[in-house]
Amino acid sequence: MLRHFRTPPGRLPPLPALLLLLAVLLAAGCTRLEPPGPQQPLIVGLPDDPIFQQVAPPTDGMDGFSRDLTAMFAETLDVEIRYVVAPDYPTLLRMVREQKVHFAAAVSAQYGDPQLRYTPPLRETRQIIVQHASALPVDAPEKLAGREIAVMPGARQIDALRALNVTPAPTIVAHEGGDELELLGAVARRRHDLAASDDLHFAVASNYHPDLAEALELPGKLAYVWAFDAKSATLHERATRFIEARRADGTLRRLDDRYFGHIRRLDTHDIAAFLEHIRTRLPEYRHDFQEAQEITGIDWRLLAALAYQESQWDPLATSPTGVRGMMMLTGETADRLKVTNRLDAKQSIRAGAKYLAILMDELPDSVRHPDRLWLALAAYNLGMGHLNGARIFAPGLKRDPDLWVDMKQVLPLLSRPDYYRRLKSGRARGGEAVILVENIRNYYDVLSRFEPVYTPPSLGEGKSRVKKMKRKPPPKKAKPRRH
Repeated sequence: MLRHFRTPPGRLPPLPALLLLLAVLLAAGCTRLEPPGPQQPLIVGLPDDPIFQQVAPPTDGMDGFSRDLTAMFAETLDVEIRYVVAPDYPTLLRMVREQKVHFAAAVSAQYGDPQLRYTPPLRETRQIIVQHASALPVDAPEKLAGREIAVMPGARQIDALRALNVTPAPTIVAHEGGDELELLGAVARRRHDLAASDDLHFAVASNYHPDLAEALELPGKLAYVWAFDAKSATLHERATRFIEARRADGTLRRLDDRYFGHIRRLDTHDIAAFLEHIRTRLPEYRHDFQEAQEITGIDWRLLAALAYQESQWDPLATSPTGVRGMMMLTGETADRLKVTNRLDAKQSIRAGAKYLAILMDELPDSVRHPDRLWLALAAYNLGMGHLNGARIFAPGLKRDPDLWVDMKQVLPLLSRPDYYRRLKSGRARGGEAVILVENIRNYYDVLSRFEPVYTPPSLGEGKSRVKKMKRKPPPKKAKPRRH
């Protein structure tokens, strides 16, 4: 039997957890919901988990895996949508059973509960034990005997630990008052020796905490699903058909790549160096990146991520091919943007930001965000001529030229003679462009977690000084009405 550690009698849960729970109960109301319709929005319960939903102001076209997918479902129902965020999985599933929400999105399946129905899995991942990289390795189940293991309340990993049948049984410590990334951060800070998590959360957390290490794989896969009350047969059936259709038409594949396709690109040494440079190099140039945001409207943290990939924030960087400076500008691009000194950090950052904005504008209106940004970053490395050449090849390869998830399969072909000989622009290292974009996405994720959003003090919300560049707005993506 596993021994569970509970909050001691008389000790209250942390105040933030109480406030969040109160907000959940108020939002959900005290009566059971009517089915979604003209007068009843679709109420979706979400776990307090930054992996599946954005917790900071979203970038263009990115609200998180769960919000994107559930918004599409609401659109098929032709209803409005409202979200309720629960502090933990037990609370969220209780709200489903009590019909305080129509369903819960992105929960781990708890098969065998007669009160719940599940959709087919949205994604499956391995269950693992995580430890600090410098600790003695826990590489066999027997080494868990008698150890203290931290888990999220109600985590499915508890069942996996029970299946190991080690003696004496591990002590399970419920990590209260934080999400799963914070649980893994506590391992990195040595507040916990071991934690039970999954491969997806570990991959993301490792980009913030390079001292984490996978210790041991637990038995069984973890399936993330939508959970419905057993009485909600009609809505559950419609959701099942919707998810099966989105899997068949490639929507799930595109969403998975949009939010998770880049997270395993950097190794621990890359991340450790990046975090150190955030501390030591970024402060000198932060204001320059923020000024570039004012000019272009592009998030300063994305521009900083691009600059780090290009030069590691070294204003004197020079490559053998002749590109120079913080943003690694070619002489031609520098002349086009009236840069007098490519080694001047402020000039380089402004020009690089403007050049990226120009590339975004040159893409056709059919390319939506965030794919517009990822493709423009590839063009920053390759040139728009090579990117357009790859986009021409895409339909013949049954790939969509407007989607990054497809184009990153096409771009490496530009180094093959049977492809580049058909292009005026000639050969290109398209595979390197893919790596560059995926690295920038990782750096941007890390900066978004550690660095705040910048709001220019002289500009109202939604305004920009970008008028000088005559940028056309990206096409709007239709979304269901929301409260």
